[in-house]
Amino acid sequence: MNRRALILSVLALGSASFVGAAWYVKRQAPLESAQSLVSEGNEVLVRPYSPVLGPENAPVTIVEFFDPACEACRAFHPIVKDLLAQHEPAVRVVIRYTPFHGAASEEAIRILEAARMQGVFEPVLEAVLREQPRWASHGSPQPGLILGIAAAAGLDAEAARTQMLAPDVVGILNQDRADVEAVGVRQTPTFFVNGKPLDPFGDVELRRLVSAEVAAVQN
Repeated sequence: MNRRALILSVLALGSASFVGAAWYVKRQAPLESAQSLVSEGNEVLVRPYSPVLGPENAPVTIVEFFDPACEACRAFHPIVKDLLAQHEPAVRVVIRYTPFHGAASEEAIRILEAARMQGVFEPVLEAVLREQPRWASHGSPQPGLILGIAAAAGLDAEAARTQMLAPDVVGILNQDRADVEAVGVRQTPTFFVNGKPLDPFGDVELRRLVSAEVAAVQN
């Protein structure tokens, strides 16, 4: 078991949703490529359309390459929320969609984008992640359940059916896929903090990197 798998196994203790070893895609390209893109001023990490949690103009930006069907993303979501609360208003989270788990991931992303159009992105995100074990089983995913889950969290499902197919949503999915490839992301979640990749990976390391960046901007 590698270090990343060990960390996430510890995070998952007591949760029935963390039962497999194949719940992330191993990175096959080094994050140094992303560092060079960032150092050159490339906007590949943050797009103007990307969903943002926290204050829009916060000086510290956590970029999370995120798959709603990924158990590890679900495990790290409380940590991300804790960092937002701990360092408010200095930190924001920019979400980049990374649909590594196929049709179920894409369906969830389309529904999240419909929720964003309706102003209920965060409650729907919470519901989709909370109920992930129901719809995102990697052996037998059931993406047809996601819309009902989102509707229970406040989404207008009838309107969402049209919004999910909007050209803007297709464009966001296509651009995020292109950026995932450009950055070299091969596993979720992958984090950057003010352009710095989280490497080595871990909850302690993420907290440490965020705290250092917050201290730097406050000095």
